[in-house]
Amino acid sequence: MGISMWQLLIVLVIIVLLFGTKKLKNIGGDLGGAVKGFKKAMSDGESEEDKEPKKLSQNESRTIEGSVERNDAKTESKHS
Repeated sequence: MGISMWQLLIVLVIIVLLFGTKKLKNIGGDLGGAVKGFKKAMSDGESEEDKEPKKLSQNESRTIEGSVERNDAKTESKHS
């Protein structure tokens, strides 16, 4: 039930007839450039992780202080 070599060859011939070799060459170059750029971005991201400042240890914590105001007409009418 798999795809045979002849079926792949027929599909390749149809694609070449539809798009032409010049267009396929351009598409291949663009796709290759995109993959190369993606790999470079991934490797840059990994090197940036090494440069991050130290993370908080388990004993250290941060507290965010502030207040929350809620202006909801539904809750005010229920409590009135």
